[in-house]
Amino acid sequence: MKEKILNRATDLFLNLGFKSVTMDDIAQEMGISKKTIYSHFPNKTKLIEQCTAQVQCDISEGIDEIVSHQKNPIEELYEIKRFVMMHLKNEKKSPGYQLQKYYPEIYKTLNAKQFEVMHRCIVDNIERGLAMGIYRDNLNIQFVSRIYFSGVSTIKDDSLFPTSLFSKVEVFDYYLEYHLRGIVTPKGRQILNTIINSNQE
Repeated sequence: MKEKILNRATDLFLNLGFKSVTMDDIAQEMGISKKTIYSHFPNKTKLIEQCTAQVQCDISEGIDEIVSHQKNPIEELYEIKRFVMMHLKNEKKSPGYQLQKYYPEIYKTLNAKQFEVMHRCIVDNIERGLAMGIYRDNLNIQFVSRIYFSGVSTIKDDSLFPTSLFSKVEVFDYYLEYHLRGIVTPKGRQILNTIINSNQE
């Protein structure tokens, strides 16, 4: 039952927001009593902690699986983007913003873990891209990996990138192309253009 509550609560939080969803909502959605939920999670904050930790773990494992295939680094970034977007269900109500505003300690912990995972992934991606000659050899790897993380974090901000102007998928696509065009060699640009053109067909 604990796992069922965790999975359903996570789905609701990602679709409707961490502040918006109440324990009553979860109980009603599952057809169980709040007492049942509280028997597994002492309060909403603990439930959110475990939900976000589970999402982070699932995403981290999924990224590690993608990286383990040692694909072309440009293809790899698009594969990771697709996986993350599918996993987060497009974050319809910007749950990350609500998490930051109403549960700042959880957000801080989650953000640190996200940076650790993404930084490791991007550094590895850049190093392989350099070795293959598809990324420019004058890149500062530490700078590029950090600016990439900063950008991914910023494009989730609805006040800067409102859904009335961009869908979540669009804004991630635009950002990934923006990032890659800044670091690829002519050889890498050919690969990037092929991927973009195939995605538009």
